[in-house]
Amino acid sequence: MGAPQPFNEAERLLSLQDFNILDTLPEQSYDDLTQLAATICQAPIALISFIDSYRQWFKSAAGVDIGVDETPRDHSFCAYAIMNPGQIMVIEDATKDVRFANNPLVTGHPYIRFYAGAPLLTDAGHALGSLCVIDTKPNRITPTQQNALQALSRQVMEQLQLRHKIRKLSDKITDQTG
Repeated sequence: MGAPQPFNEAERLLSLQDFNILDTLPEQSYDDLTQLAATICQAPIALISFIDSYRQWFKSAAGVDIGVDETPRDHSFCAYAIMNPGQIMVIEDATKDVRFANNPLVTGHPYIRFYAGAPLLTDAGHALGSLCVIDTKPNRITPTQQNALQALSRQVMEQLQLRHKIRKLSDKITDQTG
């Protein structure tokens, strides 16, 4: 079974494309935010992931090396997290959740058990992906940690917006001088 798609999928994908973030090099500002998320939530893995039409691509990964920079969208926990913008999705034990119990990321490497993801929302309300924390054992996240994860997801979007504005201004300057 494939991952669900938000009702505004076409607009969401256009917004993601406009940010021009997919397949870019690592950036310290994003890596700092994933490291903070892992530390605050006491999780061995934190990711910033973006969901396009067929894959989940990782802009940043902190903690245990998961060994890949993308996974198929159909295997993505974050594809479910973007279905409810503004809400953190928490899975305390993926082996007990019918959506994920047979997922290759649960039954095989990296053996995900716990997942908490805060959607990355544009000003227009498009969920482009998520800032998530993952553990290889069942876990919980406190309300304070949830609030912090949501605050960090907003900071990821601030970084993305800033990067986008700088690129647009640079393009405008190039057009005017070129």
